[in-house]
Order: sequence, then C-alpha cells, then structure tokens
Amino acid sequence: MRFKDVFSIIGPAMVGPSSSHTAGAARIGRVARLLFGECPAQADILLYGSFAATYRGHGTDTALVGGLLDMGTDDPRLPDAFAHAEAAGMSVSIARGTGLYPHPNTAELELSSADGSRALQLTGTSIGGGNVEIVRINGFSLKLSASYPTLTIRHRDETGVIAFVTGLLGGGGINIAHMSVDRRSRRGEAMMVLECDGVPGADTLQAISALPAVEELRLLAI
Repeated sequence: MRFKDVFSIIGPAMVGPSSSHTAGAARIGRVARLLFGECPAQADILLYGSFAATYRGHGTDTALVGGLLDMGTDDPRLPDAFAHAEAAGMSVSIARGTGLYPHPNTAELELSSADGSRALQLTGTSIGGGNVEIVRINGFSLKLSASYPTLTIRHRDETGVIAFVTGLLGGGGINIAHMSVDRRSRRGEAMMVLECDGVPGADTLQAISALPAVEELRLLAI
C-alpha cells in the first residue's frame, strides 16, 4: 500500500490494542453493516492468517462484532461487543478458515436477516494503520477502502449504465477518486463501486436509483 500521510501509518483514534488487528477489523465489520443495511440476525465470521492466529489477544473478533453493530474504531463499547450483540439479537459464530486468502489479515463475513430475505457475503483485509480493503462482495471481485464516501451499485450489465451513473455524479459536482466494476456474466448481474471526493446529494442519489438497470444502491460514508 502507498501511505499518503503519517496518519495512515499511526492509525485512527481507536480502542486498541492494534491498529491493524483491532481498528481495521472494526472498520471491516462496519462496512459490512452499512452494506447490509441493518443489524443482522446471524453473523458467521471466518478468520485467516494472522487474524486467525492472534484474534483473541488482539480483540479482532470483538472488533468485528462491534463494527457489525455500527460502532466506530474509538467506540468505548467495543470491548463488550459480544454482550451488545446478544442484547441486539445478533448471533455470532467465529471460526478459523482454511485455504488461500488475499492477505494475512483477512476476514470473511456472511450475514443474514432473521427471515432469510437478506444476505451478504463480504471479504475484507486489514492492510495496516487501521486501513482496510474490501475485496469481495456477494461474489463480485471489487476493491474499496472505505476512506472516501463510497457508492456500491448493483445493476444489470447493460450498455451505457456506467456512463449514465458517472454523468449524474459529474452533473452533481462529484469527482470520482476510484472506481471498480465486476459482473457475473455478459448482460447478467453486475456491481460497481465508486469512491468519491464528496457525498452525492439526495437528488443525485435518487436519479441514480431511478435508472432502470439499477437494482440496489448503498452509500458508505464512515
């Protein structure tokens, strides 16, 4: 990773002990919560590499659960996240994963609602200094850092969809810092991630959501 300033190395304001194993884990969990849109009824978490080896000592499991409860990296409730999860009706399972993983600090989260109508699969990595990369969402290979206001848009793979979306953002005065796109198949389901320099206005978001090919839009602004 290319660090842009000293704060990228030191890490964010946080409940420790580790910027990568604790703060980064909390950010991964919070991204998953915002993408899911509500408190999940069930959260199944697989840990890989260093996360799997040291998660109890570093509080990685607690931080992930706190993030899923929409807690920030400096939330004083983080150490008691499992108790808060129980109070919120969220069941959690933690296990060590096997096989290949994209980074030594990797977590795979699978979330579901009580009635089974909503589900989310997400793979996130903690790359140091509290910074994260989300590398997979519901089977799509994408990349987002959660460091910028971010739009995730699930849509049909049709000609002109990306141009319409970027045009609406440009018309709303929003500059795109980074963009990632993946699709299941030609003319099938697709997803785009746009990290922006500002938060799009309500009119812009409504116009994007109204596009016939757009099936779901989420705004992440952590």
